[in-house]
Amino acid sequence: MSEHEGATANWRDFGPDGLSAPLRAALGAFVRHGYHGSSIRTIAEAAGLSVPGLYHHYRSKQAILAALVDAAMVEMLEHTAAAAADAGDDPEARFDNVVECLVRFHLARRDHAFVASTEMRSMEPEVRAHHVAQRDRQQQMIEDAIRDGVRCGTFSCEHPEDAARAIASLCVSIASWYRPGGPLSAEDVVERYLEFARAMVGARSS
Repeated sequence: MSEHEGATANWRDFGPDGLSAPLRAALGAFVRHGYHGSSIRTIAEAAGLSVPGLYHHYRSKQAILAALVDAAMVEMLEHTAAAAADAGDDPEARFDNVVECLVRFHLARRDHAFVASTEMRSMEPEVRAHHVAQRDRQQQMIEDAIRDGVRCGTFSCEHPEDAARAIASLCVSIASWYRPGGPLSAEDVVERYLEFARAMVGARSS
């Protein structure tokens, strides 16, 4: 069981992310300076470690990036799976839950999502392939709900795969613009993005 699994009973709640001191230091550095602009020494100092001490935990800066992004993706996937399960056999409710969960993740984990998205260019092939596979699992959950909704007549969507990709991209974009205290509350964003997503799949009640 991962450290996040106990939190997914309430899949809407994203509490503390549980990052270690080195990963939290790396997150801050990558957000401010980018992967290539962040040195191991800078990350070590921010984590309160010596450079050898940091290398004791992670063998390279690439390993730090891989661990940081993986932690975020694992949390997102576990919460999304819980959201889907919470809907039972109703594909419309499952679609709503999965999309809402993805929106809430990008509201709560803006920095994590920003790094995962912008630093794909910095990932070595094996790390990138693992990340893409995780991202595809998330998108597949959206697509499956759309296809099930089309089969039962709840949705009218001719291109479920494209719609799922577009919805996932729409949710990812939240991390780049949303700020607490802005004109839209988190609940406002959830409501609006659910409305957008339901319109994209031709939901009867949208």
